[in-house]
Amino acid sequence: MSDPGGEDWRATATSGTLRQRARLLAATREFFAARGVLEVDTPLVVNAPVSDVHLHSARVTFANDARPFYLHTSPEYAMKRLLAGGSGDIYQICHVVRALERGRLHNPEFTLVEWYRLGWTLEGLIAEVDALVRALLGPRAEGRPLQRLSYREAFLEHLALDPFAASDPQLTAAARAAGLAGPPGERDELLELLMGTCVGPQLGQSALTFVHGYPASQAALARLDPADPRTALRFELYCDGVELANGFHELTDPTEQRARFGRDLAARRRLGLGCAALDERLLAALESGLPDCCGVALGFDRTVMLAVGAGSIDSVLAFPTERA
Repeated sequence: MSDPGGEDWRATATSGTLRQRARLLAATREFFAARGVLEVDTPLVVNAPVSDVHLHSARVTFANDARPFYLHTSPEYAMKRLLAGGSGDIYQICHVVRALERGRLHNPEFTLVEWYRLGWTLEGLIAEVDALVRALLGPRAEGRPLQRLSYREAFLEHLALDPFAASDPQLTAAARAAGLAGPPGERDELLELLMGTCVGPQLGQSALTFVHGYPASQAALARLDPADPRTALRFELYCDGVELANGFHELTDPTEQRARFGRDLAARRRLGLGCAALDERLLAALESGLPDCCGVALGFDRTVMLAVGAGSIDSVLAFPTERA
């Protein structure tokens, strides 16, 4: 509990860090302006939450209005509606809110840089993410090569387990060794735990490491790889063990997207999580024709953390949630 009579009115970030943060925000806008990518602005308050079992939307209400609204966990759905409407290449810098997330690398409210490129391949987007992150990290990126590592290779290297072939008992045993105390849960939960606790923190120690080829069950809004349907056309970027970005070759099939949302809701019910109606406006936008595109979300606060050498996300925020 904070002390209202204490020092909680002060910012947790130093004035120097706040100035550096502002410089990096300006550099991000310059990066996209030089590439002709349009900056857009979409609502923070939305009518439908995400269905992903790993994300938790904050629910809000307004006076004299019984309808539930939600704070967006990402601007993705709204940006895809703009793309379907003919916006062309777009980016956005915005605050998002994800409930139940707090720790050294997590604040419930944080800043995302999200952008979409029409007609691009995932390889092309990886190259652009690499260029932006190097521009923002400055000297801390010097001497680090761009490394591409498959999800399977990452697990084999750091856990000696093949995530596609290992049995559930093998994954459970590895999770127990990593500190899992409760029931083992479903296969994807085990894989997420192992990536978050054992594999991810080892990645990007001397490179900017792009992990690709995630399991198809973790595709979310990404296409499956036609060359290997077990995997999704998705990547994540790691630097110094910190996940910085998550990118997709975006799924454009409204029937498949609706089916995935339905499976998400079924999983949320099994896990006792809240469920709400799907975002029919997004699905209608897909029906109208989402252009072929790749998209990515970059955690701006984490990138600033690495750029200034901070040990926690609180050090680069003016006011973390507890002091907001």
